[in-house]
Amino acid sequence: MKINMSMSPPSQPSETASNSDRLEAAFLTEMLKIAMPEPGKGPFHGGIGESQFSSFLVEQHATAIASRIDLRLDSRLETPNG
Repeated sequence: MKINMSMSPPSQPSETASNSDRLEAAFLTEMLKIAMPEPGKGPFHGGIGESQFSSFLVEQHATAIASRIDLRLDSRLETPNG
């Protein structure tokens, strides 16, 4: 069994990213904030640093997911309602 350990870093939202990609990343960021568990309390808790920087981790997860899938939020916003 071979395990490939090479992982590319998550893509950063750049000036060339489309508005739909930014919208999807922002949407996924809000959804992941709700879905991610609260940091634990105990001997292995990351302390104040973990709580301060957890939002950056959530944003990176959302950006990585948005770059890999297309939620088609832009097409849903452009379609006039009935």
